[in-house]
Amino acid sequence: MSGHRTRLPGRLAAGLTWAVLLSGLWLWGRETTEVRHVTAAPTAGDPAAAVRAPQARLPAAAKPLGPALPRRVDIPRLGVRAPVVARGLDAEGAIDPPPFDRAGVVGWYAGGARPGARGTALLVGHVDTETRPAVFHRLGTLRSGETVRVVRDDGKVAEFTVDDVEVVRRDRFDARRAYGSRRPGRAELRLITCGGAYDPVAHRYTANVIVSAYLTGAA
Repeated sequence: MSGHRTRLPGRLAAGLTWAVLLSGLWLWGRETTEVRHVTAAPTAGDPAAAVRAPQARLPAAAKPLGPALPRRVDIPRLGVRAPVVARGLDAEGAIDPPPFDRAGVVGWYAGGARPGARGTALLVGHVDTETRPAVFHRLGTLRSGETVRVVRDDGKVAEFTVDDVEVVRRDRFDARRAYGSRRPGRAELRLITCGGAYDPVAHRYTANVIVSAYLTGAA
């Protein structure tokens, strides 16, 4: 959505993207699901594909925390310190993302796991608006081994380590892989935004960026 393109209004364009991205939520749930690792083909020309590093040596998973509400997400390497708001589903069964006038806010799917607790917590954010980059504009540049922190309302900071970054074409989107736990019993996190190229004819992005991380510590 960045730049000046001939297209539908940004709110509608984003709505189309989110609807496709999240319409498979019925396949997901609070229970963990073991998912076979399948690397999706990156979208041609997407910057996330160019910066993806070889798999780093990753730390062991930490024991899941008790449930607590997320208040802020920090991604140190990207300079992100964003408030988190609970979001539900819209009339079509897709997660209702934060409004465009709050493009610096991250949405947490309140019907799923809480960040740091057992299961897969889902965070979504815009990549841009009609006029400027948004909170997850550089999400696709994250690499395996980097850190994401979630500040919780119990005073704890859950620290997650990125273990996978994928750019998934819309026609290859797999809800079970996107939302299910990669390893049963862990506390996991997904950060999801739009990716690929913007298609001015279809008025939507051609792919999604999906960052997977798991709990490795707490302070």
